[in-house]
Amino acid sequence: MIVLIDNGHGENTPGKCSPDKRLREYKKAREIARRLVNTLLSNGVEAHLLVPEETDVPLAERCKRANKYCDKYGAKNVLLVSIHHNAAGADGQWKSAGGWCVYTSPGQTSADLLATDLWNAAEECLKDYIGSFDAHKAKGDYDSKQKPMRADWSDKDPDYEARFYILLHTKCAAVLTENLFQDNKADVDYLLSEEGVRSIVQLHYKGITDYIKHTKA
Repeated sequence: MIVLIDNGHGENTPGKCSPDKRLREYKKAREIARRLVNTLLSNGVEAHLLVPEETDVPLAERCKRANKYCDKYGAKNVLLVSIHHNAAGADGQWKSAGGWCVYTSPGQTSADLLATDLWNAAEECLKDYIGSFDAHKAKGDYDSKQKPMRADWSDKDPDYEARFYILLHTKCAAVLTENLFQDNKADVDYLLSEEGVRSIVQLHYKGITDYIKHTKA
């Protein structure tokens, strides 16, 4: 199985940062992506950064790169995970939304199993984040509607479905993860901590390797 890790956006993408500018999505996504690729490689999994550049690469080019691997190795032997951070608004103000989630393209696809494996891994690897969520909510860091694990169970699995370009135009199983909110103070603090980065890298590693085991079974 060839694992492709896509890191969202680029240094030239406007916005996409915390209100206090401590976190920039492109930079944190690349940190997580690089650490994840290194973890996969050190454990015998062939993994590649889809976008090693610091600048933003057009979505069509990202899909073209991914599909070259699919054409060479077969789409069923390739998977793609696109790493992002969520946002509740675009006005540069702190928000009260938080949590982790995963997206697939609409309908039943091979990506659904990958998304579920990532979801299950997140429940395990983000235990500290999940465990502190109610305390943060009591302090007003999150509003009453928020949950640490965000899901759409309407089709009996936890992923949200969306027509994101990277999900629609790649031939392999492809998911997009939203790793907490860049405009929530508590989430940003967690993302900027070593514990937070390590946990997010680990959830992706576990989810990906579980998926590989399941597809081989």
